[in-house]
Amino acid sequence: MAERNPTREEEFLVQQHAYRVNAFQFIHKMLTWCQTNETKLLMDEMLHSIFFLAKICSVPFAPEEIIPDNSMLQALLEKYPKPVRHLSQFPKRTPFSSVLDMVLLKEEPENEARVRRSLQDIVTSLEATFPVSSTVCISQNTRDPSSRRHYGVSMSTTGCNPRGLMIAASCCGPWDDYVAGAVMTFLSNKRKKRTTPEFDGAFKLPEYVRCEAFDISTGERKAPCRSCGNMFGLPTEEIKEWPYGNCAEAESVSNLLKHESEVKTDVIIPSPTGTDERRKRVQHDVCDKLKDVVRNVPLQFNWRGDFYTA
Repeated sequence: MAERNPTREEEFLVQQHAYRVNAFQFIHKMLTWCQTNETKLLMDEMLHSIFFLAKICSVPFAPEEIIPDNSMLQALLEKYPKPVRHLSQFPKRTPFSSVLDMVLLKEEPENEARVRRSLQDIVTSLEATFPVSSTVCISQNTRDPSSRRHYGVSMSTTGCNPRGLMIAASCCGPWDDYVAGAVMTFLSNKRKKRTTPEFDGAFKLPEYVRCEAFDISTGERKAPCRSCGNMFGLPTEEIKEWPYGNCAEAESVSNLLKHESEVKTDVIIPSPTGTDERRKRVQHDVCDKLKDVVRNVPLQFNWRGDFYTA
């Protein structure tokens, strides 16, 4: 008898199982690191992101399915009650971004090798799937060799729906406006019906900026994909385009531009249509479209444009 191909729902159930296993491992490991107010805030943020993304999966599931031990779940929710009470708010980031910040608090951010090794230890102990990021990126102003490193990880989501929603939501709030504008340029260009004016917010980072990505599991350097080349002017010979905004470069460059005004001043936006006014109008359009979309996801809530704050 010919081997039966799994149905789409069966494939989602396999992904769901991996998500539950990984999410539980995340929560268990991060709880052991929660010794300060900062780490407790990151734990709160990570829990909300995990529970929110679980709810908008094609096959949604509840916190009870991630933490089946009822006494353990209740103890966790007594300590962190907000995440499940505010699932109508968007997380600002995917879970692994909170894990990254946990690592940066635990290690010295200037010691890239230790940071990357800690991330590697976490990733290799889990299944390589949602909500695990595959890539870490470091951006730095090389004019000052001792300057701060700005880290970012790829979107730790699986499936077009959660990933697309998180990318659009990041453009509406958490990301630096230049990065959001670059991503939205390509989001809006893919629409058949445009309600906003022509806009091109793609930009070129100054040559003195280092923006380098690595595979978390193997430690190997990863060249920028064509999407990052198009958005940020990063030199690359890669042809493959990942979904715009998915890569670790987006979060890393956003953190760089948010904290280093000198670098942002030197950014070049070649197109005359990449103005602040047009960027704001496109952002407004993206946020309106996002509000429409979330009404049809499994969670079915009326998002008002607000983001969760731990």
